[in-house]
Amino acid sequence: KVKGNPLVDQIDALLPQTQCGQCDFAGCRPYAEAIAKEEAQINQCPPGGQDGVDALAQLLDVETLLLNEEFGENTTDHVVVVDEQVCIGCTLCIQVCPVDAFVGASKVMTTVIEEECTGCD
Repeated sequence: KVKGNPLVDQIDALLPQTQCGQCDFAGCRPYAEAIAKEEAQINQCPPGGQDGVDALAQLLDVETLLLNEEFGENTTDHVVVVDEQVCIGCTLCIQVCPVDAFVGASKVMTTVIEEECTGCD
């Protein structure tokens, strides 16, 4: 038996995983669930941009929409910065990062993989 909804997984994989809430949902997964249930439009994610809207439209085989400006502009276009004067290698950032954009180990300076970081700090 398939656990969960595979469509929700596919939609969620196309979202930027910033967990910013700009879409009016608590995070990317709840937004994906709402899209799958046709309770939300595909154009409510500013961090995903127009490319994200287009990708969702293609996945769902629906007409693409313009990014809805009512949900604001992309405010997550930045990268987390590790303060080398403060980092003690506690690994808390590694544990909470939704996209595994940190490299580090206990008691070792942590580094951000900029290409992976969605800036959800």
